Amino acid sequence: MTEPQSQLSFTAFVLSLASTAAIHFGDLADPISGEQGEPNLEGAAQMIEILSLLELKTRGNLTAEEREVLGQVLYELRMRFVEATGGGKRIIEP
Repeated sequence: MTEPQSQLSFTAFVLSLASTAAIHFGDLADPISGEQGEPNLEGAAQMIEILSLLELKTRGNLTAEEREVLGQVLYELRMRFVEATGGGKRIIEP
């Protein structure tokens, strides 16, 4: 018996986490309520840390495209965090 193919790709998973970070930044509306909430920088930082951990734990196991997407998403979210905090708060990085 063959297993059903997953509908969720690694890239889609990474983009989903990035969307959650964007919601925490207040850049995207909540998909359930449709409302744009107040920025939650702790939540955004946590999503960045989760993506950083994912990058660390998957190192050497990703395709070039997956590695590039994850790296670009992390870069953009880190820059957005610096912008949102005025550069005063650090995120733990590996």
